Amino acid sequence: MRVDCHVHIVGPAERYPQVAERTYLAGLAPVETLIANGAPHGISRFVIVQPSFYGDDNSCTLDALDALAGRGRGVAVVDPESVRPESLADFHRRGVRGLRINLYSPVASPAGDNLDAAFAATAAIAQAMNWHVQVIAPLPLLLANARLLSDAPVSVVIDHYGLYGGRRPDSDDGRRLLALVSLPHVWMKLSAPYRHDRGSLNVVPDRAWIEALLGAAPDRCVWGSDWPHPPPHDTHRGPDVETTYRALSYARLVDEFLAVLPAALWADRIMIGNPVRLYGF
Repeated sequence: MRVDCHVHIVGPAERYPQVAERTYLAGLAPVETLIANGAPHGISRFVIVQPSFYGDDNSCTLDALDALAGRGRGVAVVDPESVRPESLADFHRRGVRGLRINLYSPVASPAGDNLDAAFAATAAIAQAMNWHVQVIAPLPLLLANARLLSDAPVSVVIDHYGLYGGRRPDSDDGRRLLALVSLPHVWMKLSAPYRHDRGSLNVVPDRAWIEALLGAAPDRCVWGSDWPHPPPHDTHRGPDVETTYRALSYARLVDEFLAVLPAALWADRIMIGNPVRLYGF
């Protein structure tokens, strides 16, 4: 059973309120649609990542994990200063296996914009729970904190190819990212190729980056669709304006990813073997 390691679930706003400081109103993205998207491709397990517009209220993510009945894992957002041990235990029971630090979205997690300040407290919780820390941040910010991530006491999962932008694998920044990913506790999500330099609807991964990342971390790369494909930041029109998701084909996203892999055997490693070890399916 293949795993989609990066998706978001969005429920009705009246049941799952979105934070007041959001920059757009996210529309419905239900579990049923996600399951239907994955089925034709042998994808039946999913990692639900807490979106920024829910802040640290993980209710929708947790309810979606319940609905998946063991076929889901979660990455939650918490405020380290206020989260209660009994809540963390409940999260784990329902499938949470990681905590997210968001330094990319217009509405960020309680981490704010300082990875150094946010990481220690989050990592301490993750270490106690035997979870990982997932970081979404633009490449310059990741590299500015490379020592912090290198010395982390827990596994670190980097979102979306490290948000490398237009940088190439053989550039100075590219080599530094690859050096970070080569560390035995650092993982990379091969997800959301449209967040880089080929246009906001691009679904074709950069072959050079795929080969470089697989070379650096063959047993620590996982794939994710980023469904329902959040809209680009520059299309957000305010908290009461529902902004449509990117008009992308889930099927084509899967097919294009498989097409750029160096060999067919990589698919099972990236979409089954590696995520089973990371998320404990």
